[in-house]
Amino acid sequence: MIKIWHNPRCSKSRESLNLLKEGSNDIEIREYLKDTPSKEEVTEIINLLGIKPLELIRKGEAIFKENFKGKDLSDDEYIQAMVDFPKLIERPIVIKDNKAVIGRPPSLVLDL
Repeated sequence: MIKIWHNPRCSKSRESLNLLKEGSNDIEIREYLKDTPSKEEVTEIINLLGIKPLELIRKGEAIFKENFKGKDLSDDEYIQAMVDFPKLIERPIVIKDNKAVIGRPPSLVLDL
């Protein structure tokens, strides 16, 4: 089973989903802007990706610039920001077994 945290309005997310569909029928699509992940789920994704929470944040988003830019937050505070404002989560995220990748560029999803 492959899972994708997907935003249908994002071209990279759509490209990644199309690549996944070419190789597998068993895909679970989660529109994370509608079905907001919990703090535990965001933490799990960060651990699977092997990155720091700040590396999963879309720093170009207005929400980030207005509320968080220039602030020195803890990892826990960045995780909470992504829960409170899921638009800040980099996309798409593809999970298979105990591995995850960010589909930027979309071809990275093929590594799974």
